Amino acid sequence: MNRRANDPALDPRARQLLRALIGRYIHSGEPVGSQTLARHAGLDVSAATIRNILSDLEEAGLLSAPHTSAGRIPTAQGYRLFVDSLLQVRPLPEGEVARLRSELPPGSGTQALLGSASELLSAMTHFVGVVSVPKREQFAFRRIEFVPLDAQRVLAILVFADQEVQNRIIQTRRPFEAGELERVGNYLNTHFAGRPVAEIRASLLLELRNAQSEMQALLAQSMELAEQALAPDGDDMVLAGQTRLMGVQELADLDRLRELFEAFARKREILQLLERTVRAPGMRIFIGEETGLAPLEGVSLVTAPYGAGGRVLGVLGVIGPTRMAYERVIPVVQAAADALGDAFLAGEGAVGEGE
Repeated sequence: MNRRANDPALDPRARQLLRALIGRYIHSGEPVGSQTLARHAGLDVSAATIRNILSDLEEAGLLSAPHTSAGRIPTAQGYRLFVDSLLQVRPLPEGEVARLRSELPPGSGTQALLGSASELLSAMTHFVGVVSVPKREQFAFRRIEFVPLDAQRVLAILVFADQEVQNRIIQTRRPFEAGELERVGNYLNTHFAGRPVAEIRASLLLELRNAQSEMQALLAQSMELAEQALAPDGDDMVLAGQTRLMGVQELADLDRLRELFEAFARKREILQLLERTVRAPGMRIFIGEETGLAPLEGVSLVTAPYGAGGRVLGVLGVIGPTRMAYERVIPVVQAAADALGDAFLAGEGAVGEGE
């Protein structure tokens, strides 16, 4: 997953006790005392011995004791050790995998797929589902048309191979006649349809440098229009289930909840966090302050990249309290990432492979 905490040299008895305590706390939400652990930890030791071990775990920074209780709860470092080396994760049952795949069918269109994925993540975990939107330049475009609006504004209509349509208004340096716009559109459709948008601008520049004089005018016009029409669009993400966090005991503080919802609305910080996970393979789990974002200090983020054709398109995940059932959330996130990637891959070449 992601970085491991400094793993204290715990003996098997301490590890079993820590695993049992965190499991009980995740289940009940109440601080766990030595008497409870004596009954449920499966250790043939006295409550006094358990208290001594708990004291050592607290000193190691893995547990803390709330002022109002004699019991203990895990710290972020305790959760980190639990997730990295004590947690046993089983694959998602086949029935739930089938549900994911049935509700993420190929050919649905990108926005529909992303919306369904975030809703499914939220419904299956009861927390917030989040999916980053793939950068549009990663997709092949199927067709482009230019429509004159007024003297120096042109409407570009782009149809992508994943069934998505984008309209962009271009500000031109000079007026374009309808015939010129038609010639540029025909040229781009003939030579570049089926190729990822990111490649087209570079190819046009190369062709413009190598063109004979009779082609230069058309290529220059194509370059001027394509630079704006095919420019990278802004990052975005799809969220679902934010209101589910309002009933979470650990997030009952209104100021903390408001900061969290403001971060959801801004999106920028969470998108930057998701971008960090794109660059690392496999699942990533951020617990509390590991996010580096003050509004997210009270939550955990479980993420996995999704992709198709050997390319990572984006990241999806679940945002919930640090006291979440990680053994349940982790396989849901991984299965959803696999299902979403397969839906894109089966979408008849929606993602351009390049040349």
